[in-house]
Amino acid sequence: MKAFAQPSLNVDVVEAGHFPRAGRLPCTIETNISFNTHDLESYCVADWDPVVFDAMVVAGAVEFCDRSKLRPSMGWSRVLSVSVPVHDPDRWGMAADSLRSALDLLTGDSWDISFRKRTEVVPRPREQRFNLPAGEGAVLPFSDGMDSFLVASLMSLELGDRLMRVRLGSKGWTSRRLERDPFASVPYSVRPNEGVRWPESSARSRGFKFAMLSGIAAHLSGATRVVMPESGQGALGTWLVPVGHAYEDYRNHPTFTRRMEVFLGQLFGRHPRFVFPRLWSTKGETLAEYLARFGGDEWHETWSCWRRSSWTAVQHRKRQCGICAACLLRRMSVHATGEEEDSRVYVWERLNSTTFSAGAARGFEKINRSYKEYAIAGALHLDHLASLPESQFGVRQLPRRAQELARTLGVLPQDARRSLDRMPLRHAKEWSDFVGGLGPRAFLSAWAA
Repeated sequence: MKAFAQPSLNVDVVEAGHFPRAGRLPCTIETNISFNTHDLESYCVADWDPVVFDAMVVAGAVEFCDRSKLRPSMGWSRVLSVSVPVHDPDRWGMAADSLRSALDLLTGDSWDISFRKRTEVVPRPREQRFNLPAGEGAVLPFSDGMDSFLVASLMSLELGDRLMRVRLGSKGWTSRRLERDPFASVPYSVRPNEGVRWPESSARSRGFKFAMLSGIAAHLSGATRVVMPESGQGALGTWLVPVGHAYEDYRNHPTFTRRMEVFLGQLFGRHPRFVFPRLWSTKGETLAEYLARFGGDEWHETWSCWRRSSWTAVQHRKRQCGICAACLLRRMSVHATGEEEDSRVYVWERLNSTTFSAGAARGFEKINRSYKEYAIAGALHLDHLASLPESQFGVRQLPRRAQELARTLGVLPQDARRSLDRMPLRHAKEWSDFVGGLGPRAFLSAWAA
């Protein structure tokens, strides 16, 4: 068998006014990794420690490398080497091995990260005074998604104001609110070099970005837990059933977060525990529990779609596409609870239409072959997860996957296997009921087993 060389990338992160070594791609702080001073101040909730700034630079550098090198057409992994200037190289050096371990697992690449001394000390940001809650608390990575909204609401019953949300977006956060809320948004952005577009779109490093920001927030606030809000389908689905020939997705997986705990502990001196309260539940079950406890329709305002707004606007108004894997999971979960949404939330208003194009909203003009292929891939992912317990692939894989989860979670293998068997079975029923309710002539029914 012919061996294929792994593509490689060598990057030097440099301070403004400095240059990379020969043969290395520059990633310039304040150009490629730029900070929003106002947003950064929402992380200044304790005595300023430059390691917090360095941690964000490292997260930005990882994202820059991940998106700058195209994955090979044969295989998946790359060799990524990056050197980062930090205030305390010795401190980062002690955590380097655990950092590489977490990144290798997460992205499926081979990472080489080294650290060197910064030439200039980063100025201390303007101090903010936040009223952080007293006592043992938790942080929760919070987006516009349904899972984060539902789980934040449910966890608030236990923790009250000791649950702090780490904002992973900017929607709904005004400057006024930023003045009184910590961790109000992602305080940095990453962009390619001028005149270049990102060649790689898989973006597995997003899991590291969000875990790092959550770990920083826990470090600053003294929180002992990071609450991961994903359902079993979101945390384990693409790990159990990888899409195509892609490497397993560990972005929301306990094995990855355990490695992050080791890294954060070595970097900060202590680490929070990443917990998964909905790991063995479906999204539909989480929504049902929320409705039983709270009722109401606030969850309607959440957002699930993976597609960019440029691809989902109808008459200049943003919608969710309705047919990506995330949208289909949402719609299936709503159906499982007996709830309904206005069909105009989605571009694909009618999933029971006999043809794919007929299901789209009137006036939508971007129906093409790639859009349909994207929709088929989303449906097949949910369908394959539903068929996992009875498939030959599942018979081979589920025992091994249960063993990995048992080691990671510190539970008995038979208990992990029992829980791991139950979640896909529940998903299969919800999926079957959802597709069956569309009728046998629906275009989506033709894609499902």
